[in-house]
Amino acid sequence: MSVAIHAQNLVKRYGDFTAVAGLDLEIGRGEFFGLLGPNGAGKSTSIHMLSSLVQPTAGRAEVCGIDTQADPVAVRQRIGLVFQDSALDRQLSVWENLRFSGLLYDLPLAETQARADHLIRLFGLEEKRDKPVGSLSGGQRRALDIARGVLHRPEVLFLDEPTIGLDLPSRRRIWRFIAQLRAETGMTVLLTTHYLEEATDCDRVAFIRGGRIVLQGAPSQLVSDLGSEIVEISADHPGNVRDELETVLGPARVEFETLSFRPRRHDPAALAALTESLGAQIRSVVVRRPNLNDVFLWVNQS
Repeated sequence: MSVAIHAQNLVKRYGDFTAVAGLDLEIGRGEFFGLLGPNGAGKSTSIHMLSSLVQPTAGRAEVCGIDTQADPVAVRQRIGLVFQDSALDRQLSVWENLRFSGLLYDLPLAETQARADHLIRLFGLEEKRDKPVGSLSGGQRRALDIARGVLHRPEVLFLDEPTIGLDLPSRRRIWRFIAQLRAETGMTVLLTTHYLEEATDCDRVAFIRGGRIVLQGAPSQLVSDLGSEIVEISADHPGNVRDELETVLGPARVEFETLSFRPRRHDPAALAALTESLGAQIRSVVVRRPNLNDVFLWVNQS
C-alpha cells in the first residue's frame, strides 16, 4: 500500500504550550483512519499541520508525497477539508457556495455544475439550491460543508468533528455518503470525532493524549485486547469497597459512583460470592462486552 499521509516527529508549540509533542503517523492510500482523543489532546492541531494550514515548530509531513512546508499550494490542491467551524458563506446560496469552490480548484463551469447538481440531489438540497446558506438547518449546512469539501474529488479528505451537534438521521446520511465516496474513488479519509461509534468502521485508529499517540491499531483488535468483558459495579461509597473488589477483578476505573473493571480471567461464581459478601454496599453489577468507548476511557485513565 502506498502512503497518503506521512508525519515524522511533528511538533507544534505556542509559546510555552506544546499542542503536539512529536507526532509520528503513516496512513496508506485509500485508508479510513481515525485520530481520537479528549479535548485539547492535539487532534485539530495535527490536522491543521498535516493539511498545511499551520506550520509545525519541528518535524516534517508529506501528503500525497508532497512536503507540506515546501509546497503547501500543491498539497491543498489534493486535499479536502471539513472542519468543526463551517467555511460556508452564509450570504451566498447553496449553488453559489459550490460554484465558488469549483473556482478555487479551477474546475470548468460545466464540470462544477454536474458535480454540484449530483451532490445537491444526494443530500436532498434541491429545494434549497438557490436559498442563502443562512436559511439552512444545522444538518443541511453540515451536508453542504462536506459537499463543498469533496466537490473537486480530493485524494485525501480531512474530517475534523464533521457531525458534531447533528441528530442521528443527519449523521447516518453523511456517513453513508462518505462510504459511497470512498468506494467510488478510493479516497483516503482522516477523521477526528467524539462519537466513537463513528470510528468503529475505520481501518485503523490512533489515540492521542498530550500531543502524542499512545495507542493505535484496528478498532476490533483494540477492543479485543482490552478484554472479553467489562464489569461495572455501582456503590454508594465506592472507595469503601474498591480495594476488596480490586483483589478479585484487578485495577478499577472510577466514574462517579461506578467502578469499572476489565478482568482478564472473569469468574462469575467468584464475582457473585464477592458481591454477596459486600451486601448492601453494592447497588448493581453489570457485565457487558467492551467497545471502542471503553478503549478510549481506559487509555485516558492510565
